[in-house]
Order: sequence, then C-alpha cells, then structure tokens
Amino acid sequence: MSIISKDISKAVTILNNEELVAIPTETVYGLAGNIYSEKAIKAIFETKKRPRFNPLIVHIPSKDHLNEIVESIPEKAKLLAETFWPGPITLVLKKQSIIPDIITAGKDTVAVRVPNHPTTIELLNQLEFPLAAPSANPFNRISPTTAEHVEGYFKNKIKMVLDGGACKKGIESTIIGFENDEPIIYRLGSTPIEAIEAVIGKIGIKNKKDIAPEAPGMLERHYAPKTKTILTDNLNKAIKAHTGKRIGVLAYSDIIDDDVIDFKIVLSEDNNLQEAASKLYDALHQLDQQNLDIIIAEQLPDYGLGKSINDRLLRATKS
Repeated sequence: MSIISKDISKAVTILNNEELVAIPTETVYGLAGNIYSEKAIKAIFETKKRPRFNPLIVHIPSKDHLNEIVESIPEKAKLLAETFWPGPITLVLKKQSIIPDIITAGKDTVAVRVPNHPTTIELLNQLEFPLAAPSANPFNRISPTTAEHVEGYFKNKIKMVLDGGACKKGIESTIIGFENDEPIIYRLGSTPIEAIEAVIGKIGIKNKKDIAPEAPGMLERHYAPKTKTILTDNLNKAIKAHTGKRIGVLAYSDIIDDDVIDFKIVLSEDNNLQEAASKLYDALHQLDQQNLDIIIAEQLPDYGLGKSINDRLLRATKS
C-alpha cells in the first residue's frame, strides 16, 4: 500500500505523535519532524543514516516566527528574509536557547527558512511547533523531487509522504550564514548569487567543509547516484574515452546522437537554467536506474543557477 497522501490532517496527527512525515517544498522533499521532540529528531538522523555532526534546517510558516527561533537578526539577514521569504534561502543565525543542540550539531547557530509551498505552509500553520526537515533521502544519495522518489527510499520506514507534486525549483535552498554580521554563502542553491548580491551587495562563498560544517549541505560528497558519475566540459571526448561501457549522458541542451550512448537525458533544449535545475535530480534518479557503467554529466554555464547545478554535479562525482 502506498504511503503517499494529500491528507494534511493525517500529517498533523503523525507529527503530533512525534513521528516523521516527508513534506513537499519548492526545492526538494524534506523528512520532517517536531524540532522539540528528541524522539522525532533522532528518528530523522537514524532513518536517513545522517551523521549527527551535520545540522538540520528548521522550517517555519512565516518570517514573523523567526524571533521564536533565533536570538538576533543582522540587518542584512532581515533584508534577505523580507526579499526572499517564503523561498529558497536558508539563514544561519544565533539560536534561542530553546532550540535543541541535536538540531544544530551542538553549535550556537541554527539554520532556518520559510518554504514556498502552499501545502507545507498550510501544514506548518496547523502545528504548534516548527519542523526540522533535511532532504528526504538516505545520506549522500540523490535528493527527492517527487513523492514517488521518497516512497522508493523509505516506504517501510515512515508512515506518510505528503504529496505536493513535483518540486518546482528542484535543487536545495541557498544557505547564508553571518560571520561578524557579514553574510557568507555556506551552500549554493536555488537562489542565485546574482539575485542575493542585488539585495545586499557582494557576498563571499564558503561552500564545502567535511569536518564540523557550519550548515547543512556542505559535505564534499553528496547528492550522489550509486552509478559512477563524471563531470565534463567536453561530452564527445568523455564519451569516446568510455567506449565499450554502458554509458548514460546528462546533457544541458545539446542533443548528441551517438550510438554508443545507452541512455540520455537533456535538461533543457532551450538553454533554460531554471528548467535544468528543476529536472536535475529526477534525471539523476532515472539514469541511476538504467544499469549503466557510467553517467557522464555535462558541465553547465558557470553563472546564475548554472553555478549551483555544477556544484551538485561535482559533489555527485566525488568517490
């Protein structure tokens, strides 16, 4: 029997019972639990097999709830919240003492955002607590952008996937922390750097850290298929180098006709970076199911969302 359902009241009951529900957001599906329930939060880490040193993102229904979660809000953080929430920006700020250390991996900061998905906003408004919700996939595997992806991962381990359709953005939120009140990007994501800099000016990037990361999503290997994956700026050359293997190709926009390719997905024939981002993880899921020897992914233009997509593809190639 499927665990996928559109019943928000059922999700409320499960979450009130300190159990987990996978929830839709505009970025990816999240594996959600009550932030104040040690039982629920431990279950998130155990179900995902996620290391405890990797903090979780707290989801709130509106920016009006931010003061319940954090102690202080730098001016540039206020600007970002006013401009981009609800939406795919996560802010890492000094936490209130009420926020459990298990959520923040013992740090004095907490990652928080307002998701831009009507189903999950409605759910959050019916709860007495915020939700911690890392992506609803086993640790290091490809993030889920449909309810079916989540069910494929966890059908025997959670009670419900709240169905909100396919995720429109398709890659995780951009995470921004503050060091001496100055913003810094801890994870590239669905909000491009250019859009952020248009609001708050120049911003630095500290995008990868395997030991005691300041924020979720900073580990070097992440978002990875089981199939060996490589990233290239020259598809034809890479394909020739792997002749004789079962080859899958993930191309940006060019349709390559080559008899040695066993399975191919084009992310956007119109060179549309947002379309490419929205299709990225679903394409990797499809390629990973084709019994291939290798997935060859094409590097995208290194600006806007292309920079974020390249980041995810690069992490998928780390062994």
